[in-house]
Amino acid sequence: MRQRILHLCVKQLRRWSLPLILILWIASTSRPLPPVRAAQTAPRAAQAQPPSAQSSQLAMPSQSAATWLGSDACAVCHRQIYDEFKQTSMGRSIVPVTPALLQTMHLPVSYDDQKLNRHFSVYAQNGTLYQSESQIDASGHEVFRDIHPLQWKIGAGENGFGLLTTRDHYLFQAPLSFYAKPMSWGPSPGYEFADYGFNRPILAGCIICHSSRPNPVPAANGRYEDPPFTEAAIGCERCHGPGSTHVQAMEGRISRPAGEDFIVNPAHLTPYLANNICMYCHQTGDVRILQPGKHFSDFHPGMPLDDVLAILKVPPTRESPPDDDHVEHYYSMTLSKCYRASGERLRCITCHDPHIEPTAQEAPAFYNKKCLTCHTTHSCTLPAAARRRSTPADNCIGCHMPKRDIQAISHSSATNHRIVRRPGEPFPDVTFQQTSAGLPDLIHLDPAPGKPASALPPLTLLQAYGELAENKPQYLAPYLKVLDQLSQSQPDSALVQAALGRKALKDGDTLQAADHLRRSLQLDPAQPAVAGDMADALQKLGHTDEAAALLRKAVDQDPFNPVLHKKLIVSYIALHRYPEAKAAIETYLNIFPQDSFMRQMLARVQGASTAR
Repeated sequence: MRQRILHLCVKQLRRWSLPLILILWIASTSRPLPPVRAAQTAPRAAQAQPPSAQSSQLAMPSQSAATWLGSDACAVCHRQIYDEFKQTSMGRSIVPVTPALLQTMHLPVSYDDQKLNRHFSVYAQNGTLYQSESQIDASGHEVFRDIHPLQWKIGAGENGFGLLTTRDHYLFQAPLSFYAKPMSWGPSPGYEFADYGFNRPILAGCIICHSSRPNPVPAANGRYEDPPFTEAAIGCERCHGPGSTHVQAMEGRISRPAGEDFIVNPAHLTPYLANNICMYCHQTGDVRILQPGKHFSDFHPGMPLDDVLAILKVPPTRESPPDDDHVEHYYSMTLSKCYRASGERLRCITCHDPHIEPTAQEAPAFYNKKCLTCHTTHSCTLPAAARRRSTPADNCIGCHMPKRDIQAISHSSATNHRIVRRPGEPFPDVTFQQTSAGLPDLIHLDPAPGKPASALPPLTLLQAYGELAENKPQYLAPYLKVLDQLSQSQPDSALVQAALGRKALKDGDTLQAADHLRRSLQLDPAQPAVAGDMADALQKLGHTDEAAALLRKAVDQDPFNPVLHKKLIVSYIALHRYPEAKAAIETYLNIFPQDSFMRQMLARVQGASTAR
């Protein structure tokens, strides 16, 4: 559809006015009704400090007063565990690109994408890693070439790895990734469907599960502090909590009651709390919504995850059972007979030791021992001869937890955690009975014990329904119902006012839309997407100058947002401010050189400017 509209725009270029062409172009690259959601905010620096020790009486701080130290502090006393963990996938989740790392990459490489008509290269030069994207036209002329240095490798390599580039303190995914199964480079996840170039931002909600302590800027779309990571790869404190009080206690600088270590040991937590630590990054559901006023860094090991993050899933049906292994480890485990027969006491660390990671050759024997803590060698009903024919022989997980392809990521696989007895085993009845009277249309995967599903804050439900309604129309009605309730109960919420404004804009009530959107921006000025909606309303009301000024500010707030750039260009052209339109297009093309339509539009605007 996008290509058809763009083709029509170019074909009609001489007959249509510039604003009309551009409006269609923006519409073709924007979602019709994007949900209004709270900004993904940054981890906040821990401010609480443990009380200082007095010579006469040592303080007795709680573990909640602890601050983050980083894994190197743990290595002083736990060197062997530290060294082993550093070799795991989590311990290598993000690493800086170094000359030594470049030696392992077998560069240079090239990749041609026939569908996009793009040529990509990955190469090293003077100890720096680069990726480039270029296009050659039919006459052999180079249309554009975009080159960026890459500073970070993300992913330990079991399925492959990607690369990150920084630009003006923003983090972006590079268009090519390496895939381990075919041992080759290809489009990064998501790039199979569109050319994002070097402009796909790394958001706080994504990086928090690849880095122990990232430093995203609050309410910024992929912007980070300098440096972007205080601790890059996943570290000790991600599972054990901040360690400053623990270190002080072990060093005798503060009082330590008998048996109190001031550190979280997941093995000593309830199964719910222990699994919450793993769920934080190993369970996506269909939507993950920060609770009102919360930040990703507010979750600490040992506290209920639901206090910070609600993980929700669309209820499966027998016609469409849950069959996705990608980051669905916990949910799949809860559907296993092992989990149900244990009285829900089975936990992730029953089988996984986060400190060590067996190799592919070691894994079958390693996990066989885990299975035999509950089962016996006689539990398997398969004939011994048949078990010996498998490679390796007697491989429990090979039969009961097979690796399956991940549909969302090319050349990748994940282990199915449903622990089936035989392939094709039907799902248990409980799979289709997981909703509640208080929440009949969603499964709440991480409710705190004793808290009913209906206790989810309305703001959380609003965002959940809004995200789901994009692709599942059945969630539009509950979204509008919750929005109506919130318009009465929380009218001073910037999120609510923005949602009301978008609804009014869609309904054609431009005046009311402008009122709501203006109110939202008064409550929280750092909302560039809402400013874009407000500009739409202003333009419909004939206030194009005001719309242009607002869009200029929004682009400054979110400088790598293509939709905001396009809207600004449209507003300048509508005002016949062609020199400013030309400058805005040149800025846009510097960021998004892949946009062939805009290259044509630049020539068009230059002609219009000369004619004046």
